[in-house]
Amino acid sequence: MTASLPVPVDVKLMNLTASLLVTALALGCLAAGVWWFVRQPAFAIRQITVDGDTAHNSAAGLRASVAPRLAGTFFTLDLSAAQSAFQSAPWVRRAVVRREFPGRLHVTLQEHVPVARWGEDDAHMVNSFGEVFEAGGEGEDDALPALIGPDGHAAEVLALYRLLDPLAAPLGARLDEVALQSRGNWRVVLDAGAVVELGSGTPDELAARFRQFVATAREVAARHQRPVAAIEAADLRHVGGYALRLRGVSTVRGDAANRPAAPR
Repeated sequence: MTASLPVPVDVKLMNLTASLLVTALALGCLAAGVWWFVRQPAFAIRQITVDGDTAHNSAAGLRASVAPRLAGTFFTLDLSAAQSAFQSAPWVRRAVVRREFPGRLHVTLQEHVPVARWGEDDAHMVNSFGEVFEAGGEGEDDALPALIGPDGHAAEVLALYRLLDPLAAPLGARLDEVALQSRGNWRVVLDAGAVVELGSGTPDELAARFRQFVATAREVAARHQRPVAAIEAADLRHVGGYALRLRGVSTVRGDAANRPAAPR
C-alpha cells in the first residue's frame, strides 16, 4: 500500500485563496442583489403620517414641502436626513421619524412653545427651553415680553426674566423687557413703561436690588403725590439706594441723597 504524500504548502495556499475569492464573489453578488431589490419602486415611500403638535404647520403642508426632499425607498431612506428635513420647518423643534412597513413614514412633531420675543424684531422668539427660533414674523405673540442680549445668551436672559418678573407683583406690574447690555449691565422695562437700570452682578445681587426698589418705590412716589404708574425711570446702580425719576419730579432714595437707605 502506497502512503499518500502531504499536500504542498503552496497548493494549500492556492486552494484557500480560491475558496476566499469564490466566497467574496458570492457575497458581492448577494449584496448587489439585495441592493437592487430594496431600491425597486415597489418599496417607495407611499404615505407620510404626521401627528403631534401641528398648530403652526398643517400635516398636508408639511408633506408637500418635505416629501420632495426625501431620497430613497422604504429601506434606503436616511432617517436622520428625514428628521432634519422636518425639523427645518418653521416652529418645529423636534421630529421623530420612523418606518412603518410596507411603505409608510410616521412623523411625530414637537413644536416650540414661545415664552418671549427675542431681539428687536418679530422674526425670532425664545421657547421654554431658552432656545431661539424663527417665528416667521407672526404677530400672534406680540403680548409676550421682549428679551434682548448677545447671541448665545437667550437662556441666561430668560432665567433672569423668570427670577425678576414675580418680584414686580407688589407694584401691580410685569416685566415687558429684559436686556443684557454691553459690559454685562442689565436693564428691565416694566409694562407701564418704567425703565429700571439694574447694573451688573449675579442674579441674586440683581434680584436684591430689584426687590428693594419694589418694596419702597410706591412709598417714594406717594411722598411726591404720584402713583406708581408715574415712575419713568429708576437707577439701581447707586450704592445703598437708587435714583428715581417721576413725571415732573426727580428724587433719590437711600444713601445717595444722604437719607437712610430703604429697608433691604
